[in-house]
Amino acid sequence: MYDYIKTVVPKEHIVFHEPMSKHTTFRVGGEAECFIMIQQEEELAQLIPYLNQIEKEYFILGNGSNLLVGDKGYRGIVMKFAGPMEDIRVEGTRITAKAGAMLTKVAVTAKENALSGLEFAAGIPGSIGGGVVMNAGAYDGEIKQVVEAVRVMDKDGQITTLDNDTMEFGYRTSIIKNRPFIVLEVVLRLTEGDQTQIGARMEELMEQRRSKQPLEYPSAGSTFKRPEGNYAGKLIMDAGMRGYRIGGARVSDKHCGFVVNTGKATAADIKEVIEEVQERVKERFHVTLEPEVVFLGDF
Repeated sequence: MYDYIKTVVPKEHIVFHEPMSKHTTFRVGGEAECFIMIQQEEELAQLIPYLNQIEKEYFILGNGSNLLVGDKGYRGIVMKFAGPMEDIRVEGTRITAKAGAMLTKVAVTAKENALSGLEFAAGIPGSIGGGVVMNAGAYDGEIKQVVEAVRVMDKDGQITTLDNDTMEFGYRTSIIKNRPFIVLEVVLRLTEGDQTQIGARMEELMEQRRSKQPLEYPSAGSTFKRPEGNYAGKLIMDAGMRGYRIGGARVSDKHCGFVVNTGKATAADIKEVIEEVQERVKERFHVTLEPEVVFLGDF
């Protein structure tokens, strides 16, 4: 298998036993068996059908901002977009971003070109590809509001383009959550605006983040999806879980919707806190909190 991979990807872009703590915003996680930096769509088009054919497990990594990797690592191939797969280009009111581009960078590019509609994404610490998969959003804004088209690859390495309607966007979900598609490129349709006003709005939202969220600690952002008709943070606080901790993992005092790594947490600590929060909230309010966080590997 590795002999084949080396014929597809330059060997300097392949790392064995890579600590996933370097690639997640929780800053925890064991080693990935193999870690590949993908710089060309052609590399992916050869690897994906092959890995599916031999039934080798793999995972496409964005910025790791919504991911918890087990302490015992991941016995599979992790692929992360880099280099040309992070490119961003602007044509009129459209921005075309490769899947590896950071959402924040795309938002700044929009501002620099006086394009409005992506201000809400200024502080979201994910990639545009990951953002599209989960329909990332904040402050009344969602990716679905600005997506025109998404180029994806299927498990056979075939590429197709999905329009906004076909993406089946919902709250923190899309068609890609339920189908074996990999996001390659996203076309955003924005509107002309005033650069100063766009910048001011982005700074206003960033200040809200800084004042209300525990950005001083490693975390995966909001740990739970918002339950219908309620707020995860309020339920957790009302269940008496503010500040609850196991090892180095803790429910944030600043915002109970965040589970944070206070410095020396293990992935198991974080997972246990998440599960204990779910249990207490279910017990007290009969509400099932669904994690936004994706669990990967062995804990």
